[in-house]
Amino acid sequence: MRKALFVASVLLLVASSLPACAQPAAAPGAAIDKVLIGGPISISGQLAKEGEQCVWGVQTAVKWVNEANGGVKVGAKKVPLEYKYYDDESKKELVTSLIERAITVDKVSAVMSPYSSGLVLAGAPIAEKYGTLYLNQGGASDRIHEQGFKYAVQAYVPGRRYHLGALEMFKKIDPNAKRLALSYEEDEFAMMAREGTMKRAAELGYEIVFNRNYPSKVTDLTPILSDLKASKPDIILGGGHFADTQLFAKQMSDLGIDVKAISLAVGPTLPAYYQALGPLAEGIMGPAHWENGVKFSPDAAKAAKTDWFGPTQEEYAKLFSGFSKGVEPDYHAAASSAIVLAFVKAVETAGTADSDAVRAALTKLKFVSFYGDWAVDEKGLQVGHASVDVQWQNGKKVIIWPESAATAKVAYPKPTYADIKAGKKATPKS
Repeated sequence: MRKALFVASVLLLVASSLPACAQPAAAPGAAIDKVLIGGPISISGQLAKEGEQCVWGVQTAVKWVNEANGGVKVGAKKVPLEYKYYDDESKKELVTSLIERAITVDKVSAVMSPYSSGLVLAGAPIAEKYGTLYLNQGGASDRIHEQGFKYAVQAYVPGRRYHLGALEMFKKIDPNAKRLALSYEEDEFAMMAREGTMKRAAELGYEIVFNRNYPSKVTDLTPILSDLKASKPDIILGGGHFADTQLFAKQMSDLGIDVKAISLAVGPTLPAYYQALGPLAEGIMGPAHWENGVKFSPDAAKAAKTDWFGPTQEEYAKLFSGFSKGVEPDYHAAASSAIVLAFVKAVETAGTADSDAVRAALTKLKFVSFYGDWAVDEKGLQVGHASVDVQWQNGKKVIIWPESAATAKVAYPKPTYADIKAGKKATPKS
């Protein structure tokens, strides 16, 4: 598969020579024999772990739509849903040309965005140029949807809200833990998360004793973490993606930085996080848009008088495993699946795959899936969905917040690194 993707990436040079007037897809009302979605995603490079989850998530949704839903109902006819993607190698310079290729050569009805806010933001103007729906499966930055893009819609909870749940949780379980250290990646998404964290921390009365960012693709956090240690925080909030948060935990251990709690964005939610770190991941938390064990179901949706669409939790896990070969889905996959379901439901509501009609339908669309509540506003910002917080305990990832969704109590304070080296696990107090 990687060889094929490499060849496809080379062929993207063809896209840059296409005329700007190339038509993206069938005109409104035209008969179609399939609905095609696709675009760039990170199969290699820094964002590959997140990217593969996104791909599996889209593939899972497509399979459910075609097999359980009988395809996509466009007017009076049901047609198959297809997905085509290219490896952007986690590089911004590849994203724009690959999106243009997807629109002008492949004739997609909707572009599946790349993963990460910076790459999503880079691609949005291309979809806008061609008037093609842009399904933002991988960007949480609020700024993506504050630029006036008409065709972009978001799956994730906006970035400014990422660590708000953690702040509320710590305030409740330990109101005396007020010394807060912030260290986020200098990245489009992470800066949004930091902005929201700083604002809410001030409102809740936290004292920010350390506040320093680190560069993307960082290879050594020792200088920053040494200064962070000297600030003697109670709690650390930060992160950005998988590689940097893995480094964060390793070098905290090396430096013996013990705090009551640490929550890092993105990395700790991936199953690969514990596989990479082992016991060093014990007690580390992170915000997640979805997690195995959440309680969304057709019956709950019916009780709330809300439409349900898509597979159940159990059905989803089984379908997903067929693509991931046993790797469990995380929120990256779930969000990618959910935005495909939203697109299909909007197409069926509009009776056409025309981007303007589907975008209008998406603004009004409200439903529940295994991912949870779904609604976007006129800007395309996700306003219906809510996130949860997870923690690694005894080698397993559990939901700890909000209490209504929790599958385990929080292990607080987290074990020290000396305790971890002696074999202690993160275990909630009885």
